Amino acid sequence: MKFFLDTANLAEIREAVSWGVIDGVTTNPSLIAKEGVSDPRAHIREICEIVPGPVSAEVVSTTAAEMIAEARELARLHPNVMVKIPCLVEGLKAIRVLS
Repeated sequence: MKFFLDTANLAEIREAVSWGVIDGVTTNPSLIAKEGVSDPRAHIREICEIVPGPVSAEVVSTTAAEMIAEARELARLHPNVMVKIPCLVEGLKAIRVLS
């Protein structure tokens, strides 16, 4: 069983990592916005530097072509980034190209 912390709060992430009980972190655009960060991609990179495991980052684009480009950008941020794409028709088109 694996446990993922669902937050973008750096203090919460550091604390949970110090306990040694989480395997990764899931984020989404709402959680990142809640932290008031001006550069979401830099924030995701910072989370990746704290967490030794996977960190999810979600696309916000709405067309398959935009999702593909954004997913590739997110994946380049850090080797630990896992890209989340919504399971909508456009998202499934993007997933087909990316997989």
